[in-house]
Amino acid sequence: MADVIYQAQPPLEFIPPAFNPLFLRVVQLLLPTYISWQTAITEIEAENVEVLVDLYHQFQEGKIRFMLAFRHPKTDDPFCLSYLFSQLVPKVARSQGTILQLPIHAHFIYDRGIPLWAGSYVGWIASNLGATPIQRGKADWTGLRSARNLFANGKFPMAAAPEGGTNGLSENISTLEPGIAQLGFWCAEDLQKAGRDQQVLIVPVGIKYSYVDAPWDAIANLLSELEAASGLPVNPSEFASVESLYPRLLTLAEHLLSLMEQFYTRFYHQKLPDAKTIKQIEDRNEALAVRLQALLNTALLISEQYFDLQSKGSLRDRCQRVEQAGWNYIFREDFKDVKGISAVERALGDRVAEEANARMWHMRLVESFVAVSGNYIRENPTVERFAETTLILWQMIAKIKGNKAVQRPQLGKQKVKITVGKPISVSEHYPAYQGNRLAARQAVAEVTNDLQHALEGLI
Repeated sequence: MADVIYQAQPPLEFIPPAFNPLFLRVVQLLLPTYISWQTAITEIEAENVEVLVDLYHQFQEGKIRFMLAFRHPKTDDPFCLSYLFSQLVPKVARSQGTILQLPIHAHFIYDRGIPLWAGSYVGWIASNLGATPIQRGKADWTGLRSARNLFANGKFPMAAAPEGGTNGLSENISTLEPGIAQLGFWCAEDLQKAGRDQQVLIVPVGIKYSYVDAPWDAIANLLSELEAASGLPVNPSEFASVESLYPRLLTLAEHLLSLMEQFYTRFYHQKLPDAKTIKQIEDRNEALAVRLQALLNTALLISEQYFDLQSKGSLRDRCQRVEQAGWNYIFREDFKDVKGISAVERALGDRVAEEANARMWHMRLVESFVAVSGNYIRENPTVERFAETTLILWQMIAKIKGNKAVQRPQLGKQKVKITVGKPISVSEHYPAYQGNRLAARQAVAEVTNDLQHALEGLI
């Protein structure tokens, strides 16, 4: 997080999309080089690209409007999708004789908080690429109106991550948020009011990362670093493999949980499962999962109690409410006129901002673990799952240490597989959506559920 959020600020301003075709052209030209130099990705392949070619063809002929709903395991995902648009779709279109108007692109929806931790220049880049921001955890009507308008009238289709954020796991999908389906129904409503008969579709897109060569040695080295940082004795494995490293990973996870349990019990006076309760669970993985969920709930409670929030909904829902409450304490309506604020009011505002940021720290820890279960590796002990879990523990330790680094360590070269799924028709559900409020909510839930199953099927 940027140091600026330790001080009270005027409210966050909406960053309007201002698509610049020349800038997009430059970005698309430089993208392959950027991916090669700045990421661990060496290869991007895609399946069912012909489906996307047909969708873009229909879109450009004015027959459909659609949104790409993509999996979001890593921060590299937008680069992969942009590569799909600029390189793979035109290539497949040429091979099958389909004429598409270039450039192939999409209006991305992104979290307004990203420029706060990634740098304000990210907001400028996103704007010039035609992306539009939404503040999570609140009814951001300005952002929603922008996204709604782009869906119905934008130059390109839409693209958004229905999970609401990265979860760090290629083979575990977080519970989807209903916003994507709702935007689809709003688009259908706007088209109907305008007398346009275009169909509205949501297209599930899977993104999966795998290692070119299994980086067991790199994982072992990272484990040693984490063990040392956590105060555990470092016992390097002679031959790095899932069999030799898994006990070390479990021990590290249990040790970190113990440290955090002591932290919250001693300094925040919270009650967590006692040793007797945990000992009754014979399986180490299950015991770990129970302890982790209790710890995540406790950490969120610390934030929620400070901001006077109710503890309801999923962990992700609770995280987003805490985040928005924190932003409201930091980016304040009463600080719009900075010149009219006295030195004392400024100092008090900064104190509130600093405290809010400190309370949000607990929520940031939880964010990293919202999709983690005790059985992720055991269900399928691949090097990818092992690496992802180890990197989540690295992220936890980094946050505890106050490390502001955005990028996780690169353990080895990776290849990416993008899979385009079968489009889901929002238009087919629209008659039911029009019934009444209850019917509308049910229709949104059904489309969201269909999308959840579709994305799970693309793993």
